[in-house]
Amino acid sequence: MRILLAEDEKELSRVLVTAMHSKGYSVDPAYNGLEAVEKASQGVYDLMIFDVMMPVMTGIEALKKIRAAGDQTYIIMLTAMSEINDRVTGLDAGADDYMTKPFSLKELLARLRSLERRSENYTNDILKFGDITLDSNEQRLESFNSISLSAKETKLLNLLILNADKKIDSDILIAHVWENEDDLDQDTLWIYISYLRQKIQAVNAHVEIQGKKGGPYQLTNTSGGESNDSKVSL
Repeated sequence: MRILLAEDEKELSRVLVTAMHSKGYSVDPAYNGLEAVEKASQGVYDLMIFDVMMPVMTGIEALKKIRAAGDQTYIIMLTAMSEINDRVTGLDAGADDYMTKPFSLKELLARLRSLERRSENYTNDILKFGDITLDSNEQRLESFNSISLSAKETKLLNLLILNADKKIDSDILIAHVWENEDDLDQDTLWIYISYLRQKIQAVNAHVEIQGKKGGPYQLTNTSGGESNDSKVSL
């Protein structure tokens, strides 16, 4: 699991990064809200953890910008005990959860394990982007009509929707969708990208997977209007 950690207290950041690295997680640290927004726009993450009070741009401001860009990655906010209003504001702005400082490393790592278990069965049950809806539990893509997807197609589209409008390298898609499976190559990914393109066309959606064989690939809204993407449930 790849994590973006935005925490301006460098000693706390170092402790958290060390603890997460020890459990096999890949962590990219950021030390202010603007840096977090920039890294989120360039990378693909399974989880983001943002402190509320940060310099340059607060965690809530960063959260709003990331959600406005269409990024639906699971985000946990870190708040001080007295920041009740910030917790409410953060959840209303699109945060998925929060942890109150001070918190124990055991609790944080337990939450990460819980998120990992969810990701094995798709992090999000229902996702929307543009005029498509992906029901991961039913492995069904819907727009003006509906069509069934395979398990791998579902995971691939899930990741593309969560990171809509980002250019995603082939290696990242393979690592997230096929995980520890051996002998996966660009040709296999290209076959699944082609399948998804055909099925998106089959439901008459105004959504497109852009990119040539070898990647990077990018999910875009071709309707010319608002993407109207939203995370419906977890």
